[in-house]
Amino acid sequence: MHDGPDARTPLLKGSVPAPPDDLAELVRRALAEDVGSGDLTAALVPADAQASAQVLTREPAVLCGRPWFEAVFRALEPTLRIEWFAAEGAEVRANDVLVRVSGPARAILTGERTALNFLQTLSGTATAARRFVDAVAGTGCRILDTRKTLPGLRTAQKYAVAVAGATNHRQGLFDAILIKENHILAAGSIAAALNAARQRGARVKVEVEVESLAEFEAALTAGADMALLDEFSHADLVAAVHLNRARGRPMILEASGGITLETVRDVALTGVDFISTGSITKHLHAIDLSMRFTLADRK
Repeated sequence: MHDGPDARTPLLKGSVPAPPDDLAELVRRALAEDVGSGDLTAALVPADAQASAQVLTREPAVLCGRPWFEAVFRALEPTLRIEWFAAEGAEVRANDVLVRVSGPARAILTGERTALNFLQTLSGTATAARRFVDAVAGTGCRILDTRKTLPGLRTAQKYAVAVAGATNHRQGLFDAILIKENHILAAGSIAAALNAARQRGARVKVEVEVESLAEFEAALTAGADMALLDEFSHADLVAAVHLNRARGRPMILEASGGITLETVRDVALTGVDFISTGSITKHLHAIDLSMRFTLADRK
């Protein structure tokens, strides 16, 4: 097996990466979007009222997004007490209680929607990614994400993908080169595009998207680091793997295009190194969460 794109190593299930650097800014923007100049409804509650709220999941999921959930409530009221009952990346069951938040009622009411939005979205991403990871278990193939993320949530969703045990592909256009069909057309050929990358002194892996065995052989001959095998048939995937292994310096092979949970294991068994799918970040099913609120007795 080869190292992943940009040598990003997949995490074992249960491992948790560091939250991205833009977490605080993302939370700030989300609260500004929702709270604006102030929560008019929460202001109806007495300022000294204390409360407790439990969040439970209505469906099985992989829990993800704890740092964002906590950051929302800490930004509103640092004295709130947050007690978790499931770890980041843990598989939880329907009706499991995930977390309890206690303290000033106004802050809990104000932060509820924003905190749950992060938790349900990132848990949904991690749950989808985990299903693909589990489907290829034991094959030696890794699941990759793509740039098909929700606008503004790329770093958060890629964190969720990593929590699920999958591998992050490039973060954006700035940290790796992926030469696609339109780049090849503009450059004139696969070889010309790869030559341009070398002339620019590219210090990142250079990947070429190919749509046929002929294009694959051109990328192999030109010395690409990786090939994205786009919508190859099963037979052509097997042929590409055999051609690649026959070379002394084989490329890293990534299969993509129309791959589903039902077909992903068969694709993995062809011998490709990676399978990328945009569905884990763009076909998002947010996990159904519920917050149950209890007002504390006033003395």
